Amino acid sequence: MSTIHWPTGSTHQSARWHSENGAPLPRRTVLADDRTKADHAYRQACEGTALLWQGDFHSARQLLRAMGRRLDRRTPPSSTTPSESFHLHRRSSGHRARVLGRLLVLLDDDYHLAVRRAPHVRQACLEAYGPPQGPTVVSLRELLGVIGAHQWRLHGVDVPALGARIHPHYGVFAPVRGEYVDLVAHTPLPPAVLRGPGTSTAFDLGTGTGVLAAVLARRGVHRVVATDISPRALACARDNAQRLALGDRIEVSGPGLFPEGRADLVVCNPPWLPARPTSLFERGVYDPDSAMLRAFLTGLPARLRPGGEGWLILSDLAEHLGLRTRQYLLDAIRAANLRVVDRIDTRPRHPRAHDTTDPLHAARRAETTSLWRLTT
Repeated sequence: MSTIHWPTGSTHQSARWHSENGAPLPRRTVLADDRTKADHAYRQACEGTALLWQGDFHSARQLLRAMGRRLDRRTPPSSTTPSESFHLHRRSSGHRARVLGRLLVLLDDDYHLAVRRAPHVRQACLEAYGPPQGPTVVSLRELLGVIGAHQWRLHGVDVPALGARIHPHYGVFAPVRGEYVDLVAHTPLPPAVLRGPGTSTAFDLGTGTGVLAAVLARRGVHRVVATDISPRALACARDNAQRLALGDRIEVSGPGLFPEGRADLVVCNPPWLPARPTSLFERGVYDPDSAMLRAFLTGLPARLRPGGEGWLILSDLAEHLGLRTRQYLLDAIRAANLRVVDRIDTRPRHPRAHDTTDPLHAARRAETTSLWRLTT
């Protein structure tokens, strides 16, 4: 546990430092309040100084937005290839997160935020952080994410393919891109599943919120085993299975990738981009060195029952960004002694595919999401 210190007059105070993204302890921390000018705050944050907020909560949010606007004014470096655009975008996003993450707030030993007009954040913090461990300093940006996650967990995300809502937990990737869910909802089930409706088994690897496990159970798969490496995701998937009255059909197992035994259908929706995540939420997007993809493919033959299939849900965005080739994927499939039965494609429907201001717009516009039906 790291301890952060800051001056108050002639004395110093301290509290526990917490960062979900693993941001290091600030080298220097000063106090800031409603009198702090955005230019001054931005300059200090860029230099590595953190600002612990003492003023009005809504003023703090305004200051954070003002700092963000100053970051937006920076002229982005020019790039010549999609790969360069991607890496420059990642570098810019990382710099933005570091600078904005230096505006801090103090939570007391019961997750009370003692600034004027502050919202009640105790329940949101309990859900995200667990029981309090004493006064804690976090970035305002992170706390706003915790508050937003609480609202998503409370109200849920509508999933038309389920005819129900899925309730994401903090740190678990939400099913906001419906095209991959629709692929699993509408692709014909393997004959091995249809032959034994009372005994059929499916695995959902990297289940996240449990949305695909729920879709499979609703489609009639008798038993679905959902796995994940994240304890938060495992808790989230259990919660959603119970909410949907599918707790007797969905077994949540982990942490890990493959559960014990074999299945008639093994579904995997790994992170789509082969890059290193730099934050908690990027773990649902980035798969370093395509490790989860390769682990799924190499482990699949030993986990399939006779006549079973593996369903790989994967976007080709990495190919359009020059991060991975189609040949790499086909070679990995062949190396695992698998063959492709079919591939079902769909186009993205999310707003970023049509946002011309996005630096990765050209790649997103060309993106296709596919369900690869694999067998031995």
